[in-house]
Amino acid sequence: MNFERLANILSRYVDLSKPEGSKLGVSYVADKLTQSRVTRSIFESVKDLIWHETKLWKVWAFIVRGIPNFFGNIWKFRKELYNHQWWDYRYTLEMLYRSLVIMEKELSVKGIEVWPSREKKLLKIRRAIQLLDNRLGDNYVQQAEKELGKLILHDWEFEETEDGMHRLIDNDTKEEREHNSKGFKLSQTIDDREWRELWNIFKGQSMLDFKKYTKYDKQ
Repeated sequence: MNFERLANILSRYVDLSKPEGSKLGVSYVADKLTQSRVTRSIFESVKDLIWHETKLWKVWAFIVRGIPNFFGNIWKFRKELYNHQWWDYRYTLEMLYRSLVIMEKELSVKGIEVWPSREKKLLKIRRAIQLLDNRLGDNYVQQAEKELGKLILHDWEFEETEDGMHRLIDNDTKEEREHNSKGFKLSQTIDDREWRELWNIFKGQSMLDFKKYTKYDKQ
């Protein structure tokens, strides 16, 4: 309801020039109506808090919100749940990856935070998604090959030994072995670097930085 408009309607029955006495001014009426609205809002909020603590509300919320949300999450994480195992951390990363993909999509469309700060969060989330995708896809050798060139790999060949066994023939030249060694070493470096970057993103901004700003504001 527009309280200013209501006050104007009431002004037909009150004195526009006197805020005191038996007749009240428009601004005075509007102030009183606003105060009444704030008071009523506080009482309604308290009533809602009390209501949300009742067993009836919890049962209602479970049926109307909890169960649909539960089955919705099963659908969203269906692939990860189907594949999940306890004995390899990869499956935990898959759950984290899917959660971040969902978060990025919803935050970019439905987020209520102002765009400048929200965009910074989205960029970090997208980077984390990329890093997790690299980890799950184990594409570090491919990244190294983009910098150093393709690894030189030959088809496996075996020769028979004197005791009737077989052994692998090493057809790599010295230059090829050195090139491949550099490629594998670089892939391990990229792996370690991206893993550290991922957890630095999750670590986020230090609370000490906020304290610095608080100290600056007090000065």
